[in-house]
Amino acid sequence: MSSQAPIQLSLPVHLPDDETFNSYHPAGNQQLIESLRLLAKGEGERITYLWGPAKCGRTHLLHATIALAAEAGLKTFYLPLGIHASMSPAILEGLEQFDLICLDDIDEVSCNPKWEVALFDLYNRVEEQQRCRIVVSARCSAGQAGFLLPDLVSRLSWGIHYQLHPLSDDEKLQAMQQRSQARGLELPDDVGRFLLARLARDLRTLFEVLDTLDKASMVAQRKLTIPFVKKILHL
Repeated sequence: MSSQAPIQLSLPVHLPDDETFNSYHPAGNQQLIESLRLLAKGEGERITYLWGPAKCGRTHLLHATIALAAEAGLKTFYLPLGIHASMSPAILEGLEQFDLICLDDIDEVSCNPKWEVALFDLYNRVEEQQRCRIVVSARCSAGQAGFLLPDLVSRLSWGIHYQLHPLSDDEKLQAMQQRSQARGLELPDDVGRFLLARLARDLRTLFEVLDTLDKASMVAQRKLTIPFVKKILHL
C-alpha cells in the first residue's frame, strides 16, 4: 500500500470536530491524556491500550488524539471496529506506514479468527516499524476481551495500558457545564442535576441532549430552566 493512498476516504467514518482534548473533562485520567498528547506529537509510548465501559469517553480520546496528530502534520488512520462487518480485515494491511493508528473497540472482533490474525500481524509490523505508533481501545482488559488467539493476547499486552476512571456525578456536571460554556450556553447546577437524575448517565448521551437543548434555546431565545427542559425533552 502506498503511503500516499487516501485510505481514510474510503471509510464511512467522520470524525467530529468538537471532540478534542480541550473539550474532554480529565477527571482522574490526566496521566492518560498527557501520554496521548505526547504520542500525537510522535513522541512517548509507541503502543497504548486503553479500556473502559461503553460510552465512557474512549472514542472521544481517540478522536482528540487523531485531531492533535493531524495538526502536527502526522499521517493518521482511525477505524472503529464496531463497523468491521462491513469491510475486510485486509483494511489493516499497510497501516504501519502511517505515523499514528487508532483502532476503537477492538474487542468487537474477538472470536473472529480472520480479524484476530490481521490484528496480530499488524502489531508485529508496527513493532518492526519504529516510526509508527498505535492506540487501541476496548471495553475491558486484553485478557478479558475474549480473543481466541493466544499470540494476539500476548501482543496486546505490549506497551502501556490505561483504564479510564469513571466520572462522579459532580465531575459529570462539570463536564456538561464545560461543554455548554464552549457553546455559549449556561447550564445552571439545578438543571444539570435534573438531567443527571432523569437521563442515561453516560456523557455521550448527556452531550447529545445538551446539543438538542442548545438548539432549542437559540430558537426560543430562552435560558435553560427545568420547566423549559421538561418541555423540550418531553420529561
